[in-house]
Amino acid sequence: MKPNVVLIMVDQMRADCLSILDHPVVDTPNLDQLARQGVLFKNAFSATPTCVPARAAVLTGMAQTSNGRVGYVDKVPWDYEHTLPGELAKAGYHTQAVGKMHVYPTRNLCGFHNVVLHDGYMHYSRFKHNILEADSFNYSGDDYLPWLKQQAGAKADLNDLGLDCNSSTVTRPWHLPDALHPTNWVVSESIDFLRRRDPRKPFFLKMSFVRPHPPFDPPQAFFDMYKDVDLPEPVIGDWAETEDDERHGFGPVVLKGIVPKNRLKRAQAAYYALITHIDYQIGRFLNSMQEHGVLKNTVFLFVSDHGEMLGDHNQFSKALPYEGSAKVPFILSDPGNILNVEKNRTVEDVVELRDVMPTLLDAAQVEIPNCVDGQSVLPLCANEKMKWRDYIHGEHPRGIESHHYLTNGKEKYIWYSQTGEEQLFNLIEDSGETVNLAGNIEYKNRLKYWRELLINELKGREEGYTDGVSLIKGREPKAILSHLMSQS
Repeated sequence: MKPNVVLIMVDQMRADCLSILDHPVVDTPNLDQLARQGVLFKNAFSATPTCVPARAAVLTGMAQTSNGRVGYVDKVPWDYEHTLPGELAKAGYHTQAVGKMHVYPTRNLCGFHNVVLHDGYMHYSRFKHNILEADSFNYSGDDYLPWLKQQAGAKADLNDLGLDCNSSTVTRPWHLPDALHPTNWVVSESIDFLRRRDPRKPFFLKMSFVRPHPPFDPPQAFFDMYKDVDLPEPVIGDWAETEDDERHGFGPVVLKGIVPKNRLKRAQAAYYALITHIDYQIGRFLNSMQEHGVLKNTVFLFVSDHGEMLGDHNQFSKALPYEGSAKVPFILSDPGNILNVEKNRTVEDVVELRDVMPTLLDAAQVEIPNCVDGQSVLPLCANEKMKWRDYIHGEHPRGIESHHYLTNGKEKYIWYSQTGEEQLFNLIEDSGETVNLAGNIEYKNRLKYWRELLINELKGREEGYTDGVSLIKGREPKAILSHLMSQS
């Protein structure tokens, strides 16, 4: 029988928050073990670092320009012909998703046989003034909230703690029993799938957590692990804004600004606590897999859709091209030696979320559709000599901070499309991106090299970012390309 495949996906987890990467405080023993039993990719990126476009890359294996989602837009239908679960289902796999999907319509199966859904707080389906818009009122589609109300009382809701679903600076520990936390629920439902699956088929399970995305609401025991610890200070580049005259940092939802020190420290502690909470629950799931006798014939891939700035450069949340936001954890684990990968090693080659689909199809010995832009990382795991990509191209509309970036894991070039500002970082010597080398005469040729690569990437784009010779600032960015809208 073909191997089982488990995709463990988290939301908004920074790549550096693994103890196996020597993070000064975060403890992730179960993820460390998965890495020891496989390969850890140290230069994995999200090309479009927000939830919707990043998840499109995972499910389709397509680059952002191919899947049409170059930014964040809700309520655009997902009608892709080929998806990761769809291809596995056609190949005889029993496919199941538990937790976050963030697709449209909300109950779109996207190729899965079944979805047990919790997307978290989704504005377009929660705002009461949308109740008459039948096509957008998908609030009843969530599976976790009705269960929570049944367990904790009819008045229980997602916002009981008073925390905003997009605040990266405000926290409060979970107020109900740990078993009722959405992180525990995802694992409980995943364990139940092990009981209910068709034993004649290999299975594909996507176990998808909303956390450590806000709200920052870890169970008290996990918050206590970090609340009194000396936490690392955020890195601040010499190019970063250090004034906050409008006091943006004092609001509950912060994208940039100077946050009160104690509030920031509590947010850091809660963020790290959510990661360790997820880690322990992953350990619970792995124990259950042992009990069901399926651990050794299963391949695992752990990944996040994007990161979290967490105060670096006085920035918060995601959508930015910097390491905290765009770099993600990426672990391929093979505890049963199914794939014959070289264990307990790290890979420096640059990978991207579009590589998830071809990698898992390759592991399952399923043909990879021609529309897939990503590449299987299995040859890299086997330490084979091969030609790999030289860099990845990322982008995201974000108002005045709309940008494009290129990186090979050693250097990073950023172009802000509205202002024309350029940044260049030496990631080997300056992993915190604290020194912008774009104005350094010694890096003139490197700057030109990366700029020309970006011009080539943007040739023919409908936004008009380049004439093929120069980058053109001020062109209005789009979050959805026209070829996707024409299919909707």
